[in-house]
Amino acid sequence: MRAALVTAPGRLAVETVADPSPAADGVVVKVRSCGICGTDLHLVDGELGTDRFPLVPGHEPWGEIVAVGRSATGFAVGELVAVDPSLHCGACDPCRRGQGNMCQRWGAIGATRPGAWAEFTAVPVANLHRLGDDFPLDAVALAEPVACAVRGLRRLNPRADEPAVIFGAGTMGLVLAILLDLQGVGPVTVVDINPARRELAARLTGAAVCGSAEGLRARWVIEATGNPAAFEAALACVDRAGTLLVFGVANPLATAAISPYRVYADELTIVGSMAILHSFPPAIATIRRHADRFAPLVTDAFGLDDIEAALTLVRSGKTIKTLITP
Repeated sequence: MRAALVTAPGRLAVETVADPSPAADGVVVKVRSCGICGTDLHLVDGELGTDRFPLVPGHEPWGEIVAVGRSATGFAVGELVAVDPSLHCGACDPCRRGQGNMCQRWGAIGATRPGAWAEFTAVPVANLHRLGDDFPLDAVALAEPVACAVRGLRRLNPRADEPAVIFGAGTMGLVLAILLDLQGVGPVTVVDINPARRELAARLTGAAVCGSAEGLRARWVIEATGNPAAFEAALACVDRAGTLLVFGVANPLATAAISPYRVYADELTIVGSMAILHSFPPAIATIRRHADRFAPLVTDAFGLDDIEAALTLVRSGKTIKTLITP
């Protein structure tokens, strides 16, 4: 099969590699599409470590089952599925506590094992979510991002009819804005320094949009960029007794300034949200009910041969969700 293969930081090429075979408890999925996200850019650039190379990235796939392992049950060839990329060992203490996203041997399809910027990808049955014939396929590519956002908002636990501020108008910022609106939280304000993203955010979410956080205060604030400067601005925006959700994926070596006194005096809460945890089924259900809100976030699609152009577009910030369609 053909796949986009990263062999070293910044070195990515479309190559012919061996077709995957299903594990005994897994399947092979013919990839209909797979998203590109900011974490993928960190991975391609080697910022998440290089010990995993060579690697086929891609952790946001959906597609059609084309092969089933000998002991896999519950799914059949021809079914359409979305894929939760998270891999948990199930045996360590965090897994036993129901905190699989803290797994001591945590992995992910497209991050620690071959992913879905490819024609086919191998997936454990436990990671599959059946779509059914009536699922709105124009929005299904957002299943993984929505699942991450559902997990994040559980951590934030905002209240309805109270204002919220989101830093970052990328895919995740806009998904979070839509989910907050669906939960009755608001008004929602999205902050982004990129004019192109601000225009898209205003058009696609209905949220208030601005280029600066000056003067903004809210009890519920989300940092969705991974930028340390944005983290500092977001923390400054949190009102007394408020909560900051750190959602964006920063470079692991990045640091930011914080005032311990303010955290104490204002009784601030700072929470993180790592990947997906028990949130894929509700994400699928939410997309099914509100596909009209999510589908417009898919703005661009590229074939494998144009993977470099796709990555360039994502880095430019002039797109929301860009897909690879092998």
